[in-house]
Amino acid sequence: MNLRDALLAGLAKLPGTRGFHLHVLTTSPRKHSNLYPFAVPRPKTYLHEVLVLLSEQPTPDSPRIFVSAIEASLYHVPSTSSAVLYVSKVDSTGQAKSPSPTPALVRAFLAYYVNPATRPLSVDHLWVHLFARAQSQYLFPNSAEFPGKRPLTDIKLCAWWKRQFTTVAEDLVTQVGEIGRTRLFYMLPGLQEFEAFNSLERVYPSKSTTSVPWIYGHPYSQIDIPLPCTSNGSAGKSRHIGHDIPWFDDDPKARFMDEIAYTIDSEGVKSPARKRPRTDHSGSDKKDPASHKEEQPTKALKKVSIEEFWERMSFRQECIAGAVTGFFVMAISNPTPKNPTRSEPSPLAPQPGQVSPQMLKRVLSSLMTGHEFPSVERAIWSTRVLEESIKGLCDGLKTVPTPGTGLTPDESGRRTPEPNLAPTTLAPPQTPPPRLTNNRRPIIDVSPNPFPEPITSLETYNSYIYGSLTVSNPDPPRNDSAEIGDSNGKPAVTVLTARKKPRTKP
Repeated sequence: MNLRDALLAGLAKLPGTRGFHLHVLTTSPRKHSNLYPFAVPRPKTYLHEVLVLLSEQPTPDSPRIFVSAIEASLYHVPSTSSAVLYVSKVDSTGQAKSPSPTPALVRAFLAYYVNPATRPLSVDHLWVHLFARAQSQYLFPNSAEFPGKRPLTDIKLCAWWKRQFTTVAEDLVTQVGEIGRTRLFYMLPGLQEFEAFNSLERVYPSKSTTSVPWIYGHPYSQIDIPLPCTSNGSAGKSRHIGHDIPWFDDDPKARFMDEIAYTIDSEGVKSPARKRPRTDHSGSDKKDPASHKEEQPTKALKKVSIEEFWERMSFRQECIAGAVTGFFVMAISNPTPKNPTRSEPSPLAPQPGQVSPQMLKRVLSSLMTGHEFPSVERAIWSTRVLEESIKGLCDGLKTVPTPGTGLTPDESGRRTPEPNLAPTTLAPPQTPPPRLTNNRRPIIDVSPNPFPEPITSLETYNSYIYGSLTVSNPDPPRNDSAEIGDSNGKPAVTVLTARKKPRTKP
């Protein structure tokens, strides 16, 4: 089962009658050296990027409209038979029917990767990382202006994510049984365990008994499930927090590690001084391995223990800026039996249905900078143009409709303007590139990929990228609690009436 079919199966049980249209873009693997940029030696890592776009059709005659989206990165570390899934963004437009499909889509997405029966990589250990930070919009520009969108507050968002992880972990244990290990970790920086637990319990009370209990704290001191990155002296002095904590884009942990590694005094960031080569008696310049000093980043990271890192993390501006944030980690270990007669495919070999990184980047850039979703009218237009663009790119179309111009081709091939629909969004904020090390950028693999980039076609589009589903299930009960992204699920209004005072006889 591919990811598209797994997500459609997860949406099939939603109550109500409506149609769903799904687009799933997964890139072919490429070399990536910055998951553990401070580890020595750096593990060979391969990256897949994933973008999921879900549109909804309330009736067969109504237009489609985007309602949910997921952006994630999947890292493959063959040396330790591990994979790391980082869910970077989840967003909704608030224009879906109630109940919102976002929770079901997220749970199906996580279940696809954590279950060894459907996981696209043959690995023994999988780590799922998420940083929960409440914002009004992530992937749908200007969707916060839509009156029906009700973004969750900080505590509610953390409680919502904890609930999704719990459901996925319990379903996994039911399916897999005792052959694997599943661990759940969470931390709300700045809050003690009892404060975090009680705050989340007030939003979503947990069950009295659960098959996978939560651990309040970081997962880097446990020994049940091996960490993805190892070092030659993992049990000795050479190991530091750079071997334990992965580096993700737009993640406060990564920014904090950068500051520890490169900030050497109160004057700010400085590159380490260039080392002077030693001159031997023959007059030739040679480096003496015995006198070779450690680089500044490694020395700085060794001075900070993992416990101190998380303690200081509680005082970071991103964690104390008036809103509660949360770090969630799910670790799964399911050793798979090895077949000595079967050769494993190259980790760089593209799989059926995958697209080139350039195509996904183009679609994501168009979504973030060329469309907006403040109203139903604009969302319908943006949905149609972007879905046509994805299909056109798969069909080998050299030029696709440019959303920023407000032009779309009509049936005769001419281009006619659509008034008042040209978006005016600015480019989204981006994480700056990693800082310089010895006046050089971080090490990047420059060796060529022996496999050509995948070429998409309409067959790829229809078999792996695009899928549709029509659900016709009983409507939810009226007292069903609203989920993230609901638009039509209006909150109940209680009308208070004045109670008349009974008359008394004179």
